[in-house]
Amino acid sequence: MAEGSKLVVYVALASNVAIAVAKFVAAAITGSSAMLSEGVHSLVDSINEILLLYGLKRSQRRPDRQHPLGFGRELYFWSFIVALLVLSLGAGFSLYEGVNHILTPEPLEDPKTAYIVLAVSVLFEGSSWWLSLKSVQRKKGRLGYFEAFRRSKDPTTYSVLFEDTAALLGLGIAAIGIYLSHAFNDPRIDGWASVGISVVLALAAIALARESKELLIGEPAQPKLLAQVCNIAGEVPGIEAVNGVLTVQVGPDHVLVALSAAFDDALTTVQIEECVLEIERRTKEAKLPIVALFIKPQTPERWRERLNELDGR
Repeated sequence: MAEGSKLVVYVALASNVAIAVAKFVAAAITGSSAMLSEGVHSLVDSINEILLLYGLKRSQRRPDRQHPLGFGRELYFWSFIVALLVLSLGAGFSLYEGVNHILTPEPLEDPKTAYIVLAVSVLFEGSSWWLSLKSVQRKKGRLGYFEAFRRSKDPTTYSVLFEDTAALLGLGIAAIGIYLSHAFNDPRIDGWASVGISVVLALAAIALARESKELLIGEPAQPKLLAQVCNIAGEVPGIEAVNGVLTVQVGPDHVLVALSAAFDDALTTVQIEECVLEIERRTKEAKLPIVALFIKPQTPERWRERLNELDGR
């Protein structure tokens, strides 16, 4: 997962750096507010990709005594920072530049340079978008895109896809704004295009921030993993019933699991410990992304009481 995510981010980073330079040059030549906003947008996206790569590297460190559950949430933290940057720098600057251009409009120069840069930008952004889309399609399986985004525990690829989608929409808005500004000889339209770009960036940032926040707080693991753990535990001799599992996703490939099981009353403490060790051994053989497995001997009745407490009953 990490290597595939890194490739998507590296491609997006290379595209955004090249595009940012071209957009700033075009903005300087044409005086377009929308093009300047797009340049800042690509610059912010470049910074975001660097932060995501940093988060990926930090999240893959091995657990230690101070961090026994690993460093997986580092990626969630930096993903949240990325969302804040898109909102504050990208959307904020675009809104400021757009309002300023509406209040104090300046005539645009020859738009040919802007159109050329926009066309090249669409080519680069489209390539990055296509790569991230294919990566998302491989991961989502039969789920819809929105459901897959909500369930995803790896925000890297989805962050890039959201950024590239927002970038393509922004390029379209910028092109329309520049064209209409020249067609109607009204530079204020270009300013309104910048405002439109800020709205697109704000919506993308809010969606990313919301998902990153949920992952930081702690989401449960995928239902498939829960079923696998229950099946493995249920096949171990000495386990009369598997009551259920509570999980917390602490990284893209790191899950904390708390298993409630009813043991045979005839088992001694030593035998119960052997059952626990067997469950741990089998989950490791299944190569499940579990960083910590806690097993609690518990009757089904007590487990249901606990669930009722969690439901507020």
